[in-house]
Amino acid sequence: LFLATLTYDTLRFEYEDFPETKEPVWILGRKYSVFTEKEEILLDVTSRLWFTYRKNFPAIGGTGPTSDTGWGCMLRCGQMIFAQALVCRHLGRDWRWIKGKRQMDNYFNVLNAFIDKKDSYYSIHQIAQMGVGEGKSIGQWYGPNTVAQVLKKLATFDTWSSLAVHIAMDNTVVMEEIRRLCQSNVPCAGAAACPALESDVLYNGCPEDVGLRERLSPWKPLVLLIPLRLGLTEINEAYIETLKHCFMMPQSLGVIGGKPNSAHYFIGYVGEELIYLDPHTTQPAVEPGDSGCLPDESFHCQHPPCRMSIAELDPSIAVGFFCNTEADFNDWCQQIKKLSLLRGALPMFELVERQPSHFSNPDVLNLTPDSSDADRLERFFDSEDEDFEILSL
Repeated sequence: LFLATLTYDTLRFEYEDFPETKEPVWILGRKYSVFTEKEEILLDVTSRLWFTYRKNFPAIGGTGPTSDTGWGCMLRCGQMIFAQALVCRHLGRDWRWIKGKRQMDNYFNVLNAFIDKKDSYYSIHQIAQMGVGEGKSIGQWYGPNTVAQVLKKLATFDTWSSLAVHIAMDNTVVMEEIRRLCQSNVPCAGAAACPALESDVLYNGCPEDVGLRERLSPWKPLVLLIPLRLGLTEINEAYIETLKHCFMMPQSLGVIGGKPNSAHYFIGYVGEELIYLDPHTTQPAVEPGDSGCLPDESFHCQHPPCRMSIAELDPSIAVGFFCNTEADFNDWCQQIKKLSLLRGALPMFELVERQPSHFSNPDVLNLTPDSSDADRLERFFDSEDEDFEILSL
């Protein structure tokens, strides 16, 4: 508990180095050998944007908290998985952060989207205030599903990234829904036919001529978040191999989840251990310098990453994937289909071409929060909130 308030400099000496193992190390779709590529592993980890508790930022909502210590860990993990999507979108998966090296403008644009102030797209201020609409008061703990829902809403304001964010509910990924969403930025023939940018409206109101559709519709980069419950109180062993395979896919954004009391951002695995970035360190809020440049070192974890046994993972997680192009999405679908043939591994979710008829319409769910289906989903996905105590530091 005491460790949570130390700065990351003090913590540097607390971390174990990587184990000397023949097992490959997987980090967000990249495979490494500890023996020959240790520097590359650490550089890859350090290059991820690392968001931790902060203190002394402007009060949330003007009069609310000025620190998120003790309650913001899942919000920070949501920021990390989303920042990885923005890095892939604007900088590419191969981009690396090197201490002291001048970074390109797009890097600072990504970082600025998460800075602790009310007008950043994905700031703790925006996430906490948008969460009020999801029934969470400011300073209340979130589950993986809640943070995913909030990020989806915030992404609609981020016209620079122009992302299609899809949250697959009921353990089911519907390919048709995703294609519709990612192709929904078609300039329509006759604007009146498409009064809103809602994918369903576009689908019904736009010309269905495929040639025209393809000519007009570039694919919007997809952020796919899948909230899952992989067991009742602990993770069911049958899911472990499938979970590992998620980190092996080039589309991987990692996993948000944790263990009771603390959320982590999982970026890979080695052997039977998950590799993660930990938000439970309180750092002072960062102010942009006079030149408008941001001191960015505290946003990169410069010690070996933490590890924990997969068996200790809380069963409530959200898995993330990023598909920059339609080809990436088609490739991802093929990999998921292959996974279902894996011996002794249980699929974590189902991939289907179109919505099964027994599903209720997702739009109806959104409009009628008192419907039994919505209640059931909320209870199912945010039941993990009850297992987490808020730490008062």
